[in-house]
Amino acid sequence: MTRTASLERNTKETQIQLAFTIDGEGAAKLETPVPFMTHMLDLFTKHGQFNLDLQANGDVDIDDHHTTEDIGICLGQALKDALGDKVGIKRYGNAFVPMDEALAQVVVDLSNRPHLEIRAEFPSQKVGTFDTELVHEFLWKLALEARMNLHVIVHYGTNTHHIIEAIFKALGRALDEATTIDPRVKGVPSTKGML
Repeated sequence: MTRTASLERNTKETQIQLAFTIDGEGAAKLETPVPFMTHMLDLFTKHGQFNLDLQANGDVDIDDHHTTEDIGICLGQALKDALGDKVGIKRYGNAFVPMDEALAQVVVDLSNRPHLEIRAEFPSQKVGTFDTELVHEFLWKLALEARMNLHVIVHYGTNTHHIIEAIFKALGRALDEATTIDPRVKGVPSTKGML
């Protein structure tokens, strides 16, 4: 079974082509006009052992908002599509990742019930040219479109780059765990009989 999905999204603000494979090798081929987001998606892909092929263009002459948001939308849709009927998955994932002085935790439930809880403070409003408020925007659109329950907790940290990097690495690792096929699971992991 190949758990993969491809999609294209074209609006007046962004143009995105994305291919996502759950059972990958941590291979990322990324072309975006948002360098910091490109870096974070590379980390997410590597630490989740996914494959991600992404070409994105957007109105970054205004700011990075639309491009970052629409990448989150597309990645969430691709994750949902690649999961299919979710038969045999672990469903839940939890990962702690340290990055020097920062410690982030990400917990996910692939429940078909979209929700984002984020407990994080970023000491700086920008990392390079990237607005740190866009981390929330990306994660919310990812959770919404993947229809997952996503909790992000930053336990501590003083360097904004380190904090965000720990979040994206933990996100990859938590989703890797949640999407793993467990041979003990018969059907879907829910007493309802569906997710």
